[in-house]
Amino acid sequence: MGTLLESIQSPADVKRLNFSELDALAGELRAFIIQTLAKTGGHLGPNLGVVELTLALHAVFSTPEDKILFDVSHQGYIHKILTGRRERFATIRQPGGLNGFLLRTESEHDCYGAGHAGTALSAALGMAVARDLAGGREHVVAVAGDAAFTNGVTFEALNNIAAQTRRMIVVLNDNEWSIDRNVGAVARYFHRIVANERYQHLHDKAAHLVERFGGKTAVKVMRRAEEAAKSMLWPSILFEEFGLDYFGPIDGHNLPLLVETFKFLKTLDHPVLLHVLTQKGRGFQPALDGQKKFHGLGPYDPETGQTPDGSATYAEVFAKTLTDLATKDERIVAITAAMPNGTGLDHFRPHHPKRTFDVGIAEEHAVVFAAGMATRGFRPVCAIYSTFLQRAFDPIVHDVCLQKLPVVFAMDRAGLSGDDGPTHHGLFDIAYLRGIPDLVLMSPRDEDELADMLKTALDLPGPSAIRYPRGTVAGVARKPEPHALVPGKAEVLTDGSDVAIFSLGPMVGLARELAAMIERDGDSAALINARFIKPLDHALIEHYAKRVAAFVTFEDHGKMGGFGSAVVEALDEMGLAVPVVRIGWPDQFIEHGKVEELRARYGLTAEAAYAQVAPLLASRRRSRLAAS
Repeated sequence: MGTLLESIQSPADVKRLNFSELDALAGELRAFIIQTLAKTGGHLGPNLGVVELTLALHAVFSTPEDKILFDVSHQGYIHKILTGRRERFATIRQPGGLNGFLLRTESEHDCYGAGHAGTALSAALGMAVARDLAGGREHVVAVAGDAAFTNGVTFEALNNIAAQTRRMIVVLNDNEWSIDRNVGAVARYFHRIVANERYQHLHDKAAHLVERFGGKTAVKVMRRAEEAAKSMLWPSILFEEFGLDYFGPIDGHNLPLLVETFKFLKTLDHPVLLHVLTQKGRGFQPALDGQKKFHGLGPYDPETGQTPDGSATYAEVFAKTLTDLATKDERIVAITAAMPNGTGLDHFRPHHPKRTFDVGIAEEHAVVFAAGMATRGFRPVCAIYSTFLQRAFDPIVHDVCLQKLPVVFAMDRAGLSGDDGPTHHGLFDIAYLRGIPDLVLMSPRDEDELADMLKTALDLPGPSAIRYPRGTVAGVARKPEPHALVPGKAEVLTDGSDVAIFSLGPMVGLARELAAMIERDGDSAALINARFIKPLDHALIEHYAKRVAAFVTFEDHGKMGGFGSAVVEALDEMGLAVPVVRIGWPDQFIEHGKVEELRARYGLTAEAAYAQVAPLLASRRRSRLAAS
């Protein structure tokens, strides 16, 4: 006899289950994702926390007609399983498999794709208004974690919901975490609602009525009890000031309560917000004990939660270097946007707690906040992933660079981010930064050079950015003390006269492979560690342009607007006609997968570079023979 989970082929199958069966299915779902993600890795904690919530949504609403949006959507695994993707779930985040986030092209049940926080309410409002204009009757539900409410876009949407639609449901999934524990006034506000004993007593009484009797009448009683409680506690509730009726907080793991509440909310003709309390990592003790680790991780032991020991990462090297530099310079402060763990600042904070600032999921604020500190003589370092820094482009231009303020942008996850896919690949930062005046942009080839570049950046009088990859370091020996580099000065690793290979960052390994291939054919290759994207080493470019048959550029970035494009522009400005073979990512969004496999597929290999440069070298040899 099969399990309940095996009988679920679509959301229609969920609707046929009674509460006892739904509760049993919740247990099966937890066991299924714990065992599956132990092999593939993924966002375990967030999905264990929304099992009952997702079951209740699909028990009451009908996708794809009704629209359910998940903010960030890393907590959409249960939704994927319930919407016909259970048999493929073992492929999640694997090459050619299911994406780790919701994807409109993957299923008709995924009405909106996302991978960054703060978008669900705005997108849901857009769908609700479009429905209203078209005369539709479908429901629109936006599920957003409490961390999303630290994001400015969420509040911009809240400011417009009541003014622009009469029907929309917002579910506030409150688990007190994003990746790290949530911070700031919004987090304290939610906690005050949940923790007040008088409010909770009245609320619990009403919730028991719903659970016991169900139906519209009981929920109305709950609503009246909540209103009475709120009038005693505060003059107003934040969300009601925005025009949304507030319900909750309710137990996000109580299936009967969730289902009956959603049934009632469906009947309302005005925007509402339901506050549900969930437990991130529920059902797996290691995930409860290690909230940050089990937010998203690689393969692990499904019994113990243990993960393989890893080598040092670039994030850790960045944090250790920054810690040492800050010990000697009290002006240095570290700023991150809800990512102290991912950026390595968890290692910095114990040493300099008063100079560590986590502003929540608010990248724009982080950058302007840094600008303000810089005006008062501090040296702010903004540690923000490349893909998340995209959100702060205007403050980088307007608030930092225009004022020539000495803010350092430490961009982790620059380049391909592997299993996380296109929402997290850092393939655009060179293009969006190198056109900004006065910004120094650099990329280290290893951990020792990362330390040197951080020292360089902190010594500069103006803005700078360092891009470095996700994952483990190259394994080179580090100097006892970092030293500052000369801005715009590249490093010649080996000289040569037939081809000049300009490698950016960790791509130096592929560049060495290409150089070896060229040398085997009897030609000579110069290998250059570019170091700086802006300013470029124009003198070195001019030097080799007058000697070699071709340039080759390697970068872990999109070719359009990237480092290779900068080299081509420099040659053009100098009036030097040299063929340039640019090795980088094509002008398209790159899917998720293993880095080496994706590089092979898209031609970011020494072999692909050699295939392009070999004819140029052959032509040069023929010309020499003809001349002799």
